[in-house]
Amino acid sequence: MEFFSKAIDVLQLCVIGFGGGLGIWGLINLFEAYANDNPGSKAQGVKQLIGGAGVAAVGIMLVPLLKNVFTV
Repeated sequence: MEFFSKAIDVLQLCVIGFGGGLGIWGLINLFEAYANDNPGSKAQGVKQLIGGAGVAAVGIMLVPLLKNVFTV
């Protein structure tokens, strides 16, 4: 059971890191779009920012629930 617990901790870290990276990328795109006054890029940046926050939220809230699946 210790293996699954550690594997889920690593999975949680990876999912949160991916979501954080996507959110930062979206924030950079958003700032770049404001600098160039490009409404299409602004929308894309906001979508990436919100998507990254959603992925990070899944990593924070739902991935730890997998530990209950592997307990007997």
